[in-house]
This record gives sequence, C-alpha cells and structure tokens, in this order.
Amino acid sequence: MKNALIWTGSVIGVGAVLALLFGVLDKPSQIREVAVVGECLTSAPKDRTAITLRVTTLDKSAATSMKMATAKIAEITNFLKTQNVQMQTTEFNSYERSEWNRELEKSVVLGTETTIAIEVSADNIETIEKILTQFAGQDDVYSENLRMYTSAEAMKPILEDCLGAAVENARERANALVAGDGDVAGKLLRVTYNVGGTGTIQPRASNFLTTGAKMAVADAEAFSAAGSIVAKDTEVSVTVNATFEIK
Repeated sequence: MKNALIWTGSVIGVGAVLALLFGVLDKPSQIREVAVVGECLTSAPKDRTAITLRVTTLDKSAATSMKMATAKIAEITNFLKTQNVQMQTTEFNSYERSEWNRELEKSVVLGTETTIAIEVSADNIETIEKILTQFAGQDDVYSENLRMYTSAEAMKPILEDCLGAAVENARERANALVAGDGDVAGKLLRVTYNVGGTGTIQPRASNFLTTGAKMAVADAEAFSAAGSIVAKDTEVSVTVNATFEIK
C-alpha cells in the first residue's frame, strides 16, 4: 500500500513538472517593438487653374432680380460649354437688401439682390484668361478667387509614392536605432500618417468693372516679369508614426 502511494505520488509529481514545462513552452514570447517617425517631402505640379464667376443683380421686384441673374448665368454657362472647362454652381442666393439712410434715420429697402456663382476650372491659364476677357466690363458680372492648384488626379500617385517613402524612411531609422544590439527592424506592426501641403497660388482677380481683363495680384511672386502666373509646385509632406517588430 505504501509503495502504491509513493508510485502514485511520483506520477503526479512528474505530471506536474511536465505540465509546468509545457505551459512555459506554450506561453507566447513577448514581441519586442521599436516605434519611430518617418518623413517624406516632395512636390506636385499645379495642373489646374480656377476662378469663380459671380452674377449679382438688384431690382425692386424679386422676380425681375432672379430673372436677370438667371439669364446672365445662362449666357455665361452657354459660353463655358464651348470651352474645355469644368464648372459647378457654388452659390444661389436671393434676399431683400437694405441700407441705412442717414437723412431718414432708418433702414431703407433697396430691393431684392440675387447672387449666382459658378466655379470654373481648366487645365491651362489661357482658357481662364479667355473667359475673363469674354465677360470683362459686363454689368453685374464679377470674378473672384483666381487660383492655381494640383488636382486630386495628379496628386494621388505622388502622395502614394511619398507615403511609401515615409515608411521606408521610418524603417531606416528603426534599423539605425536597434543596430547597436545587433537587431533589425522586422514586420511593420502599426502605422498612422499625416499629410500636409503648402504653396497654393491665389492671386485675386479684380471685378469686371474695367474694359480690360487685368487682375490685381495678392502675391507678387506668383507672377513673372511678363505678367503671367508662375505656377510654383505644391509642397507635399507626409509624416508616419510606425511601429516595427525587433528581430
């Protein structure tokens, strides 16, 4: 009986040791990580020029004011359809306009003011200049927000390449950090990114009250000595926060 108890105890003891051993073996090892910041700075050419054409009419009659505005916009859009441009209506507003009369010492209603605005963009500045010349000097027609920019289609491949370069830059930095211990950066475990961009050219166009199509410019560097717009590339910066496995 005593030998049986000893044998049973030995079996239990061996089983406990084996269970502990296999438990240690099955326990996953903790992954070592290194977190770094990667960067990429590049540029994208500006491939689009845009301007906003605004029609503003004022009349005692609300119906007449809206009719005048819509007729002028129809004239503009009919011309734009003959050009290689993209356009969209960005504003359609009609409201009662009033101003303070000092002599009467009260607010006086002037009539109904109707405003319709269309944003027009083209792939070259010459088309926009042609549009400006077409409607220069016409009553109730104004231009604003002349600018050059990089379209989403042109930006997409450049941004994707920059994202990849930022991740590679992060990996290089991670390798440099762990090289002292004889390690290398392994699998990418986590990554987040942030995109920034500068360099938008936004010269301001004068309203169409003169016979010419000259434009008042907010940024003198945006124009060359000859008076044409100089399209500085859009600066694109990408920053990634990446975490790699240490191997």
